[in-house]
Amino acid sequence: MLVDTHCHLNMPPLGDDPVGVLARAAAAGVGRVVVPAYDSASWNPILALAAEHAGVHPALGLHPWVAVDEWVAAARTSGMGGIKDHLSRAVASSSTPVVAIGEIGLDTKIDTPDLPRQRDVLAVQLELAADLDLPVILHCRGAFDDLLAALERHGGRLRGVCHAYSRGIELAERIVGAGLHLGLGGAATRDRARLHKALPKLLLEKIVLETDAPSIGLQDVPPEQTEPRHVRDIAAAIAEVRGTTIATIAEVTTANANALFHLPV
Repeated sequence: MLVDTHCHLNMPPLGDDPVGVLARAAAAGVGRVVVPAYDSASWNPILALAAEHAGVHPALGLHPWVAVDEWVAAARTSGMGGIKDHLSRAVASSSTPVVAIGEIGLDTKIDTPDLPRQRDVLAVQLELAADLDLPVILHCRGAFDDLLAALERHGGRLRGVCHAYSRGIELAERIVGAGLHLGLGGAATRDRARLHKALPKLLLEKIVLETDAPSIGLQDVPPEQTEPRHVRDIAAAIAEVRGTTIATIAEVTTANANALFHLPV
């Protein structure tokens, strides 16, 4: 069995037919899907999907693209402490266990919000993850030094995944050294991807698989057509580069995902 550790199942077109999406995933050997939130409006729909469908596991958090605006709006009445309480209550109220705080992180490729405010919001969410002993699902573009520094402030209390990893071995080793797994997705299937040089050197025990559907495509598969079933194609691409079998990639990465997110075995 394979696990898609990052799929926005609540978003269209996937959210228009979750039953069909999950059936096609199961036919491809993908039995579990972790669904991270993007904003607070997505929390309840994601929790509802998890309650309705076996094998769907929710993660709650605020993406850096929207986090600051949402925090500022909430803080007008309750302050940063109240913001943390808001997310904590959402996690505690779920009838299905929330498996991570995410999708959270830092992004310098957008004009607003500015990085200092992103760091403040990230710090609150990392603190909650540490308090609840939950892993984090991290989005990062152009701010890896800041991200790793934020993790280091927690003295090894945090675990999680740096999702959509597509860069070289040096950065990968720093991320793994900070206690994180690497989420590998569509980039592993692209012929000229920078990731290919790193793939043979990565510790398989620190890899999990993901699609980030419907946001990231595969070689010859556009983002809007990507589904959890394509995790099998990602596993096949990694197996080919590493000179091993899909079965080996599936066995180890599934065990990694189960242990990281405390998924039922």
